[in-house]
Amino acid sequence: MLCAIRNNFVRKIGVRNFVGVVGVPFEKGQRKEGVALGPDAIRRAGLIDELKNLGLDVKDYGNIKYEPESLPGIDNMSHLGEVAACTRELSQAIQNIIKEGRKAVTLGGDHSVGIGAIDGHVKAKGNIGVLWVDAHADLNTNKTSDSGNVHGMPVALLTSELSDYWPHLPGMDWQMPMLSIRNVAYIGLRSVDKYERLVIEKFGITAFGMEDVERYGIHEVVHMALKKIDPHSEKSLHVSFDIDALDPLEAPSTGTAVRGGLSLREGIHLMEEVYRTNRLNAIDLVEVNPEIGDERSVKLTTEAAIQILQAGLGYTRRGLKVPPGVTDIPLQTFR
Repeated sequence: MLCAIRNNFVRKIGVRNFVGVVGVPFEKGQRKEGVALGPDAIRRAGLIDELKNLGLDVKDYGNIKYEPESLPGIDNMSHLGEVAACTRELSQAIQNIIKEGRKAVTLGGDHSVGIGAIDGHVKAKGNIGVLWVDAHADLNTNKTSDSGNVHGMPVALLTSELSDYWPHLPGMDWQMPMLSIRNVAYIGLRSVDKYERLVIEKFGITAFGMEDVERYGIHEVVHMALKKIDPHSEKSLHVSFDIDALDPLEAPSTGTAVRGGLSLREGIHLMEEVYRTNRLNAIDLVEVNPEIGDERSVKLTTEAAIQILQAGLGYTRRGLKVPPGVTDIPLQTFR
């Protein structure tokens, strides 16, 4: 009943924004089974209806499909052929969504899908700014990774300053690193490898760990990060949100949980502030693994994912904002 009232209200006051949702049931960027089930688990938890209840015009493009490529192996880089094929398809899908005038929402899958999502955004919009919200820096190369898991490498693959640190990668010729590392800011770090720390310091990468969140508060951290990557407030913005940025108490069903993370309230506030720039055009929500934990854990995690996405697409805890020019709401609106 309440949903019907809210939908009626939204229709009558004319709120309209356009969103495109694409699922990427991909888990070859890491070794734990189940994260490929993340997109459909988030949908089943009610994502599409919740976004429509905000008055959004939502188009669900379904899940990415791809044909794995048989490619020469690269030392210490697992499943490169599958990563290359999947992320190439995703890049094209994101380009199409943005060119249709919609904000792109990518549901992972593991964080290697960020390669395709951000590549597509860059190709559609040009010079973008990226907030990488994560417990981990995902800044390894195949030479520095302890695991060979590609979900720990996407930032290094995407950024132009690190392109010389890679060998030729078969199947990845479609993806040229066009994103400057100066246009990337981390929020929520608390598990950073030694090499990643060295790269962060060498290139002066904007990186806010949990100690910075504790020192300055999430509001100031978000605005400091945005000022660094977008000092003139002109870039299209992309938030790549790994659910493990949240503390495991808030989102336990994820593969590489690290204690001491963001509260759900902090995650929501982060997304609300980026939304308020009016330049947030793409969001990734990744690493939800419904095979980890019990039913309650999965419910907590998928609900957290939906709340993060809602905040990035206009939901405010103060309630929906009435558009300019609407000064009165007839009583029949609620009948």
